Parts: sequence; structure tokens; C-alpha cells
Amino acid sequence: MIEVTSENAKTGDVARIGAQPIALAAAALLVLLLGASGIGLWRAYTGTSPEPDRVVAARQLQAKTAQTSERLVEKTKDLEVTQQESIDQLQVVQDQLQTVKRLLAAQQSDTKRLSEQVAALTEAVEGLRQSYASTPPPDASASPSPRNKSIRTRSHATRNVHRKLAKSRG
Repeated sequence: MIEVTSENAKTGDVARIGAQPIALAAAALLVLLLGASGIGLWRAYTGTSPEPDRVVAARQLQAKTAQTSERLVEKTKDLEVTQQESIDQLQVVQDQLQTVKRLLAAQQSDTKRLSEQVAALTEAVEGLRQSYASTPPPDASASPSPRNKSIRTRSHATRNVHRKLAKSRG
């Protein structure tokens, strides 16, 4: 009697399956045909096919994508216009700022010039006060009329002021 060991049993099973490959392939083919026939019958019986639904869904998705793209393009154009307007407004503000700076510089220059003139006038007035204070009081017998004296004093003061202004400008 021949004893079959476990190794021999495994080898025998593989040998048995390997000996009948045509039957195994025929059984697999039969299962595939039955499955495909079942799906075909089921679709024919229910009247629905997923392909048209998929096509419709794909077209709807394409339409939504196109609409979204168009909206994005419009919003991008609107943003570009807004950005350009902002740039234009900024340029106007910068131009106005430059104008204000120039005017301020001119005003500061005028203020400095006027301040120097006021200082010169103040110095001239102070000089007149000192010269008036240092002059001895006039005698009543030798002095001309008070009106003529005030004219001379004013004339002298005016000459001093003009001299001081000429020095400060020069």
C-alpha cells in the first residue's frame, strides 16, 4: 500500500488542477458570461443605463465650470479696473503733495525773508531810539520850529532804515 504524505497530497492537488486547465477556463468563462448577461438583462428590464446619466452629469459639470470661469474672469477684470483707479488716485494725491511741499518751501522762504526784514527794521528803530536818547535837548532859542524838527527826524530815520534794508539784502 502506498502512503500519501502531506507533500504528496499537495502535489497531487496541483497536478489534478493543472491536468484540467480547459475545464477551469470554461468554468470561468461561463461565470463571466452569466454575470454580463445578468447585468444586460437587469438594465433592459429597469430601462436605465448609467452612461447617459454620466454624460448629462459631465455636461452639467462642464457648464458650471465654464460659468465659474467666466465669473472669475469678470471679477479679475473688475479688480484690474479698481486697481488702476486706485493707482490713478494715488498719483493725483502724490502730485498734490508735491505741490503742497513746493508751496510750503516758498512760504518758508518768504517767512525767513520777512523775518530778516523785521529784524532789520527793529534794529533801525532801536538805533533811532538810541540816537534820539543821546541827542541833547534843544535850546528853545536856537531850535527851529517843532514841525521842521520832526520832519528832519523822520527823514533821518527813513534814510537809516533804507540803509539797513540795503545791507540785509546785499
